[in-house]
Amino acid sequence: MPEFVPKRSIVRTIWGDPDLILLIFAGSAAEFALNRAVDWLFFTGKLPRDPIGRLFSTVRYAQEIVFVDRETAHRTLDRINAAHSAVERQRVQTIPEWAFRDVLYMLIDYSERAYTLLHRPLSTAQQDDLYSIFRTIGEGLSIPELPETYADWQSDRGRHLERDLCYSRHTSLLFNQYRRHLGIWRYHLLLQVQSVLAPEEVRRLLHLRPNKLMLRLVQTYGTISPLNLQTVVHTLLIPPRYWAEIRRFDRVAA
Repeated sequence: MPEFVPKRSIVRTIWGDPDLILLIFAGSAAEFALNRAVDWLFFTGKLPRDPIGRLFSTVRYAQEIVFVDRETAHRTLDRINAAHSAVERQRVQTIPEWAFRDVLYMLIDYSERAYTLLHRPLSTAQQDDLYSIFRTIGEGLSIPELPETYADWQSDRGRHLERDLCYSRHTSLLFNQYRRHLGIWRYHLLLQVQSVLAPEEVRRLLHLRPNKLMLRLVQTYGTISPLNLQTVVHTLLIPPRYWAEIRRFDRVAA
């Protein structure tokens, strides 16, 4: 059975590296909280009860798409569609189409931002590859009106950032949960990472000023990460209950 994502794809490189995954979800944690449709994530109660675990479950779903054959990937996409439909039935409302695009766009953007921050900018071919794979995933999730090309997506991403983000009571509630589940110093470390990773509109709404020292630390770590410092860094960033989980995300070592 052909693989859903080719072995040489930059998407496999990014989504098989725990360091990059942590950066993606550090940024996503900020933007999730600002989205105008974030109330959908509060409806089931799963996100506020365990925001870190909820983000990690998204990684598991992503890896069950990226690192498997096409048939298995489409079964995972069908499970996600079924889960969304179940929530819509419970709430007797339909999740806005733009909200689905927001989440897909967010994962594309932070995939590129994380790789650029830790390693180097993506080449034009890698950008096209990244968008093409995620566009296929979006089509599998029945997300309509997806741009045809990476360049078109960039423009639409900008429009979504301007239109679909705001600071709300859900933003405050979610950041309080981040603080509660991470602890004080891990929470402040999260904010510093977000300050160098998130787009300008996200930083503005959260009053985050880029921390140049954090930027240098992350970039330096990217150059020395082959020295097997991952375990030490992950221990510092992630609460103990998630250490085993983050190790299972490592498809590079596997």
